[in-house]
Amino acid sequence: MPNLTHPLAQQPVLVTGADGFIGSHLAEALAQVGAKVRAFCLYNSQGSKGWLDHTPPKLLARMEIHHGDIRDARGVESAMEGMKYVFHLAALISIPYSYQAPSSYIQTNVVGTLNMLEAARRHPVHRFIQTSTSEVYGTPHQVPIRETHPLQAQSPYAASKIAADQLALSYFHSFNVPVVVLRPFNTYGPRQSTRAILSTMLVQLLNGRTEIELGRLSPRRDLTYVSDTVAGFLQAAVAEDVAGQTVQLGTGQSISMGELFERCCQTLGISATVKEDARRLRPSSSEVWELLSDPSLAAQRLGWQPQVSLQDGIVQTADWIKQHLHRFPHEFHV
Repeated sequence: MPNLTHPLAQQPVLVTGADGFIGSHLAEALAQVGAKVRAFCLYNSQGSKGWLDHTPPKLLARMEIHHGDIRDARGVESAMEGMKYVFHLAALISIPYSYQAPSSYIQTNVVGTLNMLEAARRHPVHRFIQTSTSEVYGTPHQVPIRETHPLQAQSPYAASKIAADQLALSYFHSFNVPVVVLRPFNTYGPRQSTRAILSTMLVQLLNGRTEIELGRLSPRRDLTYVSDTVAGFLQAAVAEDVAGQTVQLGTGQSISMGELFERCCQTLGISATVKEDARRLRPSSSEVWELLSDPSLAAQRLGWQPQVSLQDGIVQTADWIKQHLHRFPHEFHV
């Protein structure tokens, strides 16, 4: 049964990218607290709802599925009608693909966000959550990174997200759209694809490979479990006096990819070595060498703190992958 005491209970909410990794977890969490969820999923000829295809039927019944494309302004306008809270997560996110198809990132991440903001301007909402990324900082000048750190695009993906974030903030200042830019650091957990470092490590290890193909091992990342990230979205939607602000979601701890690999091997009780995969290497000047958040603003303004330790998160992610190995790329199998 939904929790009807939550501030979002019975509130009409729109989640774009609801078919994706974080979006599907968020849509489910909103349904569980009793929100009236309109789940915006990318249209496809198979009628797939992405990860929401695997949502328990009783939970899915609390959602209205809206197939469309955020690049289509008229479709976005239709999706926005009657909504009070907007969680905008739909985006192209693979950094390597952004080197090959930068125009696609501008169309989806920038023009798509423009369509969302224009629709929110015409259909006034209580809160518009713009989903950012820690990649907008590039390799930081100093750590931990605070929200005031300069933005530096080191990939077309990062450039598209900086543009989308700034566009969203401009709509707050220009048109009073109640935007909050929420900037998660590296979220991980069940349903994440093998484009992400932890998933690709675990999938290869659990498939019995003893030589694991990875990119560089020296970059450091601040890893946040998906349930913690989702909790931050819910709290950002209802927190007071945060419109027009940017807030980070991170743990305040970082780990190198080499250390993470060793942690995964230890957790699974598996011995393996690493082979460098050229497909996972960024151009050297595009590599972001460290991302480490200062989560103090999220604690102060949202009352948010991460609850899941990295060790527990690895275990929970590995347990889920064990049950879904057939969903992952064949090349990761022995």
